[in-house]
Amino acid sequence: MENVNLTALERRKIIQQNALNMGINDEFISKLVDTFYDHVRKHDRLGPIFDDIIGDNWTPHLLKMKSFWSSVAMNSGTYSGQPVPVHRKLTNVREADFDIWLSLFEKTLIEIAPTEEVIPYFMERAARIAQSLQLSMFGVPELRQGRL
Repeated sequence: MENVNLTALERRKIIQQNALNMGINDEFISKLVDTFYDHVRKHDRLGPIFDDIIGDNWTPHLLKMKSFWSSVAMNSGTYSGQPVPVHRKLTNVREADFDIWLSLFEKTLIEIAPTEEVIPYFMERAARIAQSLQLSMFGVPELRQGRL
């Protein structure tokens, strides 16, 4: 079905209904974020990175991430922030950390996704987000290596 003639509100409602049909709702987003960051905090590499930045302020961070993923997955429009400038300030993150992050995210989805189709739905979006942040922080690999 072609959505060219639909209004932004109509497209948003379709996205939201499709997400609900897969089992994606605020309750799932909350569980996803809480479970994922529990894995992150226990991880040997990522845990210290996040703890250095977030410290004792996990509650506001988790609320922000729930809003972020609600906006990403359900087009809720509840997130307002600028993740790229925030991540560009991080000095202790390595490019390979994004692969770890994606792996933990997928592990979390496999553990708790309400339906099988939720896993690729989120992973596609997570991979795009990771790639965008990686590019903003580390540039284009081919340019760094002089191959373009």
